[in-house]
Amino acid sequence: MLSKEIDVDTLRLTDKLVYIIGPLKLQNEMMASLIEEETEIKCLLVEDVHHIPGLDDKEIVQHKLILWDCLGKDAEICLAELEQFDRKILDRAFVAFFNVIPGIQFEEEAVAQGVRGFFYEQDPFERFPKGVRAIFEGELWVSRKILTKFFLETRREDRISISKETLLTSREIEIMAMISIGANNEEIADKLFISPNTVKTHIYNIFKKIDVPNRLQAALWAAKHL
Repeated sequence: MLSKEIDVDTLRLTDKLVYIIGPLKLQNEMMASLIEEETEIKCLLVEDVHHIPGLDDKEIVQHKLILWDCLGKDAEICLAELEQFDRKILDRAFVAFFNVIPGIQFEEEAVAQGVRGFFYEQDPFERFPKGVRAIFEGELWVSRKILTKFFLETRREDRISISKETLLTSREIEIMAMISIGANNEEIADKLFISPNTVKTHIYNIFKKIDVPNRLQAALWAAKHL
């Protein structure tokens, strides 16, 4: 039995949940089945975000991931669909687009709005469980090429002196730069020749200094200020 038939009211609010929004029922059922099997995270098929409970509850921490189908849509339509709903959704749930057309070059704008990741038309189903895990662990499921472009194209006039404003150390600035291009803790540790635990400590201090809750917001902060 697919989890789409589960009564969501019986699930604890602390449980992670994936909501799949899209018109292709068979595709979505197959995707939900694979994600559940590989991650043990419940997946529910819904018609739109209005059928997702708890998005209006300010006390709920992000434990939901919305997979939004962009099949056959261009960049403007995908972003417009997201913008027509309350922007608070991005504060209370993770959002990732799937069936994205390669090369339409809207990822930078979507990331700036808070989208967590992208799955492309040609991506095999096997990529979804890995991406879902990464997003729930606070990472961006975005290519480094896209993140680097997003970082470099941020307007220079919007940047400030981070050493004066936030008192970040030179090491913390190095780590922030790597976070902004999607590096995980192990990659940062290898690059800087420090332990993963030291990286975690630095990241905790960075988040506290710049007042952000996760890597996505840290990456967006870095893109504006570094």
